[in-house]
Amino acid sequence: MRNNARLSVLALICAGVVGVGCGDDGGDGEGSASGSGEATAGAEKVDPAAMENAKGDITYCTGKDTSGDLKEGVAEFNKLGNGVTVKLLEFPESADEQRNQFTQRQRAESGECDGFEADVIWTAEFASQGWLREMGPYVEGRKAEFVPSTLSSVDYDGKYWGVPRVTDAALLYYRTDAIDKKPATWQEAYELARNADPEGIVYQGASYEGLTVAYLELAFAAGGSVLSEDGKTSEFDSPENLEALEFMVDGIEEGIAPKAVTTYMEEQARRTFEAGRASVMRNWLYAFALANQAPETKGNFEVMPFPAWEGGEKANVLGGHNMVISTYSENPAATLKFIDYMTSAERMERNAVKYSKPPVLNATYADADVKEAIPVAAELKQAVEQAKSRPVSPVYSLISQAIYKNVNQALSGQMAPADAIKQADQEITKALGTF
Repeated sequence: MRNNARLSVLALICAGVVGVGCGDDGGDGEGSASGSGEATAGAEKVDPAAMENAKGDITYCTGKDTSGDLKEGVAEFNKLGNGVTVKLLEFPESADEQRNQFTQRQRAESGECDGFEADVIWTAEFASQGWLREMGPYVEGRKAEFVPSTLSSVDYDGKYWGVPRVTDAALLYYRTDAIDKKPATWQEAYELARNADPEGIVYQGASYEGLTVAYLELAFAAGGSVLSEDGKTSEFDSPENLEALEFMVDGIEEGIAPKAVTTYMEEQARRTFEAGRASVMRNWLYAFALANQAPETKGNFEVMPFPAWEGGEKANVLGGHNMVISTYSENPAATLKFIDYMTSAERMERNAVKYSKPPVLNATYADADVKEAIPVAAELKQAVEQAKSRPVSPVYSLISQAIYKNVNQALSGQMAPADAIKQADQEITKALGTF
């Protein structure tokens, strides 16, 4: 698709930030930790019928609303005069600080935040601590509306713990003045990048959450996994995961990806691509508008969902945010009423058109105004549809650290790929033993 975008740069930058940390088709993605429900037995459920007559004031907590879509949604909801009034409470921009603000309140059993904007990687931890209300009775009634993969991010222990509001999945960018076809596989993408002018591929290879995501996109496509189906055992030490890591290491050793990629986050990869120093890039949607303004890349690139792994499948990793209700809310019915509005078709369309937020509803991608505002909506939907959740575990942060630290060491030449996989597997196993 040619790039006549009119996307908001600021909004897209925010979407990119959400995508990383903020990271199968159907409800059971990689570690959706389907289970008997014993780990979360006794959780209070929401009552969808109670929304109709809900009244009162509630507080919805979130990280810094840098794009303004939440502020607008709250303002519009409050104008409805339906008996519920929402106050938006914003926390600092840092993802770690946001999480700290939420966990401090939940540990204190505070009802200050009736609901909050939860990163997709927080579901299992918060649900296992008893901090969230079960949302299954509500989600089941709307299940067909959502892109199926997005529901995997709220699925833990066989139950739903939130409602997806914003999703994200990375895309493959390639220079059309250097590459004359869409790569069918990752292997072909690397080979095309090797022979292109400018030469090379860039991605997020620094030792942080972005590398966990970039690596798992390849590992999942190769048929690898991180955890067992019940989320209790590490399956990281596998031939498939090793194959994916060796492929990435070979790409650096052969000069297809620059050695500096081991220090790249989103912005370094974007700037390298825009400066004409790479023909292929893995990045989030936010980079689309920016690359379409840069002199070197304007009109000279296309985007596509990730290709398949040779002999494997296609896979992405979900980013985004979900709306959840605190166990300690004194007005869960009013909070659900607000969530129902914020995840409605009307708000999804508005958020996509005005704020370039990747939608979670199937129908939004077919909206004419959305397709005009996001020219790559079809490609984005395919990417979201083929996406999986990151491992759903109460100790996800430790699991991710084990992955990105050891993968980065392998990419940097400090550790052999096989040793990196075994070390990560041991660290994941140790983390799983802590809960």
